[in-house]
Amino acid sequence: MDGASGGSATGRYFSGGMRGKCMKQRVAVGLSGGVDSSVAAYLLKEQGYEVMGVTMLTRDGEERQGEVGSLGPSPAEDAARVAAHLRIPHYVLDLRREFKRCVTDYFVEEYLKGRTPNPCVVCNRYVKWGELLDRSLALGADYIATGHYARIDRLPGGRYALRNSVTAAKDQTYALYALTQEQLSRTLMPVGAYAKEEIRRIALEAGLPVADKPDSQEICFVPDDDYAGFVRREAGERTPGPGNFVDGEGHVLGRHRGITHYTIGQRRGLGLAMGHRVFVTAIRPETAEVVVGEDADLYTDRVVCGCVNFMAEPCLDRPVRARVKIRYNHPGEYCMIESCGEGLVQCLFERKVRAAAPGQAAVFYLGEYVLGGGVIL
Repeated sequence: MDGASGGSATGRYFSGGMRGKCMKQRVAVGLSGGVDSSVAAYLLKEQGYEVMGVTMLTRDGEERQGEVGSLGPSPAEDAARVAAHLRIPHYVLDLRREFKRCVTDYFVEEYLKGRTPNPCVVCNRYVKWGELLDRSLALGADYIATGHYARIDRLPGGRYALRNSVTAAKDQTYALYALTQEQLSRTLMPVGAYAKEEIRRIALEAGLPVADKPDSQEICFVPDDDYAGFVRREAGERTPGPGNFVDGEGHVLGRHRGITHYTIGQRRGLGLAMGHRVFVTAIRPETAEVVVGEDADLYTDRVVCGCVNFMAEPCLDRPVRARVKIRYNHPGEYCMIESCGEGLVQCLFERKVRAAAPGQAAVFYLGEYVLGGGVIL
């Protein structure tokens, strides 16, 4: 029974059209060993693409170590099992040097500066797309594909832009705002048309060996969530030592363990006996001070961003009203975005936002589409 009559896996599952005319275009799927990328490979193969799996090694020992706390197979081994099940070629790329330079070194340096980085943003731009795309094209691919919950549309003006996933609970556009037009034009994201429970069902019905594999929740290179410990191991003698907790006027309130242990908005783990709840409101690496204050001190109606990348529009030539997310799980608030200096934009919010942390991404949305984004200063 053909797809038009609803009997094939393509007809049941794949709602998006193919890019281009050729039914045998080649796509390299970034197989992480998880269920999302595995289903992406399955869907694209069912759609008629010539699919190959590409797994990126980013950390020492990753090719032979299972998940933390597990004696099971490593992500690379899971990816190889999926590729064998789908009968597609599988390649392993050693990107450990590139990952360290672009992601973990950046992560450490930002924490040493008292900032709160988002490593997924730079990993996506420079490793998962920068390196994966270049190397996949060298292998003869026309496109790359990932298991991200996002969609890509070409707008009437010809630019490519990210569009929200159909499921808000899993939407991953926030961490993808820095992708370039060339990267978007060469990318397929079939998973963005489905809810997570649908992806699980597809994986089960397709017999994929990772159908029941749990999702990863933490930053991949800090599996124990101990960011300060990771920074200490990587930075060595450069790791900041203890300093003073101070209030907004500079009065000393106590001692802290080192600025890498704190982020804007943090309440737990301060160890201050103030008689009421206090929060980290600023970090001053030049004086090794951590400023604490009231919850009200965390709110602002103005956020300035640098390292801005525009997507749905080529630049910001006029003030634009948009919804802006200041962290991954932030629902977003409306503001006017306007230029405020060379390479800088400011977001003037209609309602104040809480705990805008320097180093985090601010991502701008026009309806379902990503206008662009930048790094909070």
